[in-house]
Amino acid sequence: MITSNSCLVKYDNPVLISKTELRLNTSKPRSSGVGSNTANQTKQNPAEQRSKETEEILNKIIPPQEWNQNNQLWRQCVSATPATRLDVCALQEQLEMRLLQREARETGICPIRRELYTECFDELIRQVTIICAERGLLLLRVRDEIKMTLNAYQTLYESSVAFGMRTALSAAQKHTAANRTSQELGAEIAELQRKVTEERRSSDESAKREAERRSAEEARHQEEVQNLKNSNAGLKSQLDNIFTVAKK
Repeated sequence: MITSNSCLVKYDNPVLISKTELRLNTSKPRSSGVGSNTANQTKQNPAEQRSKETEEILNKIIPPQEWNQNNQLWRQCVSATPATRLDVCALQEQLEMRLLQREARETGICPIRRELYTECFDELIRQVTIICAERGLLLLRVRDEIKMTLNAYQTLYESSVAFGMRTALSAAQKHTAANRTSQELGAEIAELQRKVTEERRSSDESAKREAERRSAEEARHQEEVQNLKNSNAGLKSQLDNIFTVAKK
């Protein structure tokens, strides 16, 4: 049941639709003749016909609400009572009050604010339709166009958000992969640096051993040369002695 406290659109009191009435409506044959419809229209005065047309237009603009309660079908149609200046002022006050009560945001995307303004616009369409049905139908087209535009913007926003999330997720995955690659490369660099250090130490040790070997070889060679010199000097001395003895 829709009350004035739950919706800005003004509705009539709920009407109980009995099962018997439903059976009668479904079993009653539809008249196919044009004469019967013409006769019914002629029986109605212009005011009643105008009121009926207005109610039909209102039901098309704002469809009746139906629900089941205790195995009974209830229907609640939008009110066809014209609005006064006080009703318009009260509508404005209720709109501002509910915006404050439900803490609707003043800027940006806000479903609560959109819902309340939609109800307010529907109520204005209802009030205008009662005065002028053609003007109400024109406002209905404006309302549907606004809804279509908002739905398009919402779809675009949702797709943009989805695209942004996919882009962020892809960037996060790439960042994770880059971090993993960086860690692997860092480990590889550390391993290569360790190998370079080992190779340098091994090369230094080899150079040291080679220097020691060369030093030992030079010392041994100098010792051999000195021995040969000493031996040569001894032999020369012996030869000199032999030549001296032979001359005598």
